[in-house]
Amino acid sequence: MTKRQYGDELGFSTRAIHVGNDVDGETGAIRRPITMANSYQLPYDPTELNWSDAGGLLYTRNGGCNQHYLQQKLASLAGGEDCVVLASGVAALSGLFFSLLQSGDHVIFSSVTYIAVYRLLHELFNNKFNIATTIVDTSDIEAIRAAIRPETKLIHIETPSNPVLGISDIRAISEIAHSNNALLSVDNTLASPFNQRPIELGADFCIESLTKYINGHGDAMGGAIIGDTKLLNQIRTQSQVNLGATISPFNACLIMRGVVTLPLRMKQHNESAMKIAEFLNEQDWVRFVAYPGLKNHRQHNIAAAQMSPGFGGVLSFGLNADHESHNRFVDKLKIITPAVSLGHDESLIVFIGENDERQHLYPNEFHNGFLRLSIGLEDTNDLIKDLQQAIGLGGRG
Repeated sequence: MTKRQYGDELGFSTRAIHVGNDVDGETGAIRRPITMANSYQLPYDPTELNWSDAGGLLYTRNGGCNQHYLQQKLASLAGGEDCVVLASGVAALSGLFFSLLQSGDHVIFSSVTYIAVYRLLHELFNNKFNIATTIVDTSDIEAIRAAIRPETKLIHIETPSNPVLGISDIRAISEIAHSNNALLSVDNTLASPFNQRPIELGADFCIESLTKYINGHGDAMGGAIIGDTKLLNQIRTQSQVNLGATISPFNACLIMRGVVTLPLRMKQHNESAMKIAEFLNEQDWVRFVAYPGLKNHRQHNIAAAQMSPGFGGVLSFGLNADHESHNRFVDKLKIITPAVSLGHDESLIVFIGENDERQHLYPNEFHNGFLRLSIGLEDTNDLIKDLQQAIGLGGRG
C-alpha cells in the first residue's frame, strides 16, 4: 500500500478518488505518473529472484506499478481482498477460466452472457480441454440445482445479463455453489461496483470489463478480477505472466483517471436510463422494454434487493416494426451513436437482428430483433427527443 492508509469505513466516492493514489516521491506531483518502462532495476544479487513472480516490480509483463495502483483502488471499491487487472474484459474472463479449470471439470453458466463467455465455455474450453459445460437460465434457482454435478467446479453468472438485462440472485446462487464445493464468479460489468458488489453478496470472484463504466470515456481497454489473494495469485501466474494478458501502463493510467468520476457518472447513467426506460415503456411504437428498474421486469424484486442505488445505464427494447425499420430508426438518430460497447460518456445503440445465433436462448420478446441502448451522460430530454424524431414524432414532448 501507499504511505496513506484508507479503510473501508470511508465512503465509495472518497475511495474512488484516494485509494491507489499518492504524492510522487520524486517530483511531488499529487497524481501517480505513468511509468512506461517495460523493466525495473534488479537488486544487487538477482539470482534468488523468481522470474515468474507477479508480486513485485520486475518486468511489466509480470505487472507494472500503474497496474498495481489500479488494483488497489478496484479491490477497495468492489469490497474484495485483492484484484488482478488484465488487458481487457475478455482477458479477465479467459484468465479466470484458464487458471481455475482442468480437464474433467464441469461449469454451469448463464444462458445469456457476453458472447466471449459463450465462445470460451460452450466451444473452446469444451472442445479443446474436455471441460463439460451446462447452459442454464440462472434466474431459475431450481434449474441451477438440477444442473449441479459432483465434478462441478464453477458457476459463472452475468447479472444484469448482456444484452437482455436478466437478473440472477447472487446470494442464493452463492449458497448453492458453496454447499456443493463449487466457486461462483459474477460478471458485474453492466452494474459496476457503484450499483452492485457481488463479493459482498457471497461471490468468490467479481469480473469487471474496465473498458465500460469504470473507465467511462471510451478510450481504454482493461479487465479486472476481484477476489481472495490466494486464488488471484494463481491467476496472476498462469494468465498474466505465462499467457501475457498484461494491461499496458498507459491504459492502466487512463482507467485510474476514469474511475475517479465513476460515482458521479453512474448517478447520471442510472437516473437517465430509468427516465428513458419509463418513457419507452409508455410508447405504442415500442414492442417491449427490458430494464431491471422497471417494476414490470421479471426479476425487478431481486434487482431491487441486490442493486443500489440504481440499475445501470443499459436497456434493451424492440420496435413494433420489421427488420429494415429497426435499421432506419437507428440511421435517423442524431445524438445517439450506432456502435458497440457501453458505459461511455456518449449514448450508444446497436441493432441485434433475429438471426443472432443465440436467439433461442433469449426470452421470446427478443426473437424478432431488438435494440440495445447504452445511455450516456447527455441531457436526458435531448436523448428522448432524439428517439422521438427517429421514429417520426418530430421530437415533440
